[in-house]
Amino acid sequence: MSARIDAAAPFPANVRAFTTLRHGAGASQAPFDTFNLGNFRAADGDDADVVARNRAELVERFGLPSAPHWLHQVHGIDVVRFDAPALPPPQPSPVNGGGGESGQDENPWRVMHPPPLAGEGWGGGEPVADAAVTSVPGVVLAILTADCLPVVFASKCGDEIAAAHAGWPGLSKGMLEATLAAMRTSASDVLAWIGPAAGPSRYEVGREVFDAFVAHDAGAATCFVPTREGHWLADLPALARRRLVAAGMSAGDIRGGDLCTLSDPARFFSHRRDGRSGRMATIAWLA
Repeated sequence: MSARIDAAAPFPANVRAFTTLRHGAGASQAPFDTFNLGNFRAADGDDADVVARNRAELVERFGLPSAPHWLHQVHGIDVVRFDAPALPPPQPSPVNGGGGESGQDENPWRVMHPPPLAGEGWGGGEPVADAAVTSVPGVVLAILTADCLPVVFASKCGDEIAAAHAGWPGLSKGMLEATLAAMRTSASDVLAWIGPAAGPSRYEVGREVFDAFVAHDAGAATCFVPTREGHWLADLPALARRRLVAAGMSAGDIRGGDLCTLSDPARFFSHRRDGRSGRMATIAWLA
């Protein structure tokens, strides 16, 4: 049984990207069975030693060039750049803001250098951020999800990548725009793949979510289908595409978004569906 899905995007040959599946590897017990890679915030009670073994298996099974840089994800819009492989604990290198000359006017998004680190305990020392960027071969980026959008970015020439975690809070606040702004590559020269996430036929949301997007972009209402009073089915991948195109990407350079975590329990963890759930990892690096 396969334990991963490769990114379905025309990335350059040296760009590697995939999302893990819930089965086919790992040793976690139900309801985290079996390839749970979540940290102390995202694992909902799985055994820390088992998760550590699952993460070690991830590196060995898929021949990763180094241990992944795990993040302490908080549904925010902060981005960190890594210029060296992960060490225990990870030590990101200082960077300037991406997207040209640094400055508040050109780049309102924050690229942390170095980022704040999570506290003590399982997952302590992980940078507090929801996206990461690198231009260094062999540096492995990692995003944890179980319904939220995992998005991998790559420059068309293959010299820079990024990976972002975007649930509805981060997506509505500008997580994907922040990631593009943190890259040194112009948005028009970036390719993107949207990995498995809550799909538009199953992801029902309330007024808070609808208003968060429509307040920013009235046209975003087309990504919501009414179900009952004050509730809609939300198309997160479509919302992501709208925001990426508005940020300068070409619609034809954005792929994926057709795999639903909610409707495929055999392959994907889903926090919305199961309550207590493991996490998949979306992994990317430059070979």
